[in-house]
Amino acid sequence: MRDPRVYQISILSGLLAYGVVGLGFEVDGVDAAAILGTALAAQLVATRLVGLPRFDPKSALISSLSLILLLRAASPWLAAAVAAGTIASKFAIRRRGKHVFNPTNFGLAVAMLASDRVWVSPGQWGSAAFFAFLLAGLGGLVVHRATRSDVTWAFLGAWGLVLFGRAAWLGDPWTIPLHQLQSGAFLIFAFLMISDPKTTPDARSGRVVFAALVALVAGGIQFGLHRPNALIWALFLCAPAVPWIDRLLPAHRFSWGNAPSPRRAQAPIHPSNPQLPSAA
Repeated sequence: MRDPRVYQISILSGLLAYGVVGLGFEVDGVDAAAILGTALAAQLVATRLVGLPRFDPKSALISSLSLILLLRAASPWLAAAVAAGTIASKFAIRRRGKHVFNPTNFGLAVAMLASDRVWVSPGQWGSAAFFAFLLAGLGGLVVHRATRSDVTWAFLGAWGLVLFGRAAWLGDPWTIPLHQLQSGAFLIFAFLMISDPKTTPDARSGRVVFAALVALVAGGIQFGLHRPNALIWALFLCAPAVPWIDRLLPAHRFSWGNAPSPRRAQAPIHPSNPQLPSAA
């Protein structure tokens, strides 16, 4: 089974089940059903509108499960609206046959900008070292299968430098940045959001540059502007830079239908030869 989205769906489903049963997440069943149903319906409608050959629910399932894990809304209607906007962004905001924003990141950021009745719940996972290790191991499997482990490890390294560098500058004990790294929401972002193969640069060097850029912008937002959800805002702001990075550092475009092996070399392609849109 070569499609890494199957593994992502399994892992997200497992995380949701563990959160509800083991950690007591207050996930509203009506909101969850509204998100899931709306995401799948929006994927189906958009697939037919753009003339894609078949309906593929996997990408919509990943987005909806991620929203169920992170999003909290004042009503099921708001939750459904966020899910619809999340899926629509993949088809409506594209450049050279590639959607610009990670769908879940776009849905969360735009929803928080548009209304104070939706919010992200980053602290619900707690900071238990065991759960952090579990997420890291499962996420590592996903990004390896998707051949995007490089962007995850680059981001983890860059974000670690930001946190520990700030602690060293201020003279803080290292327990502070270590605690900041022991967050389930942070690891979900690192392993399942920034590593999205369809919205990261095509070249490995470009992905490393992009990961470092997101970490630096997030550091400025969190410690300079003192705003919560800095990682979500940073990825949202940096996503439009990906087409420019692809032009400077061209490489083969990723395709879910032909996911390359992590060992396969990436031969460069000319930036004026985009692929056709896909359902992912």
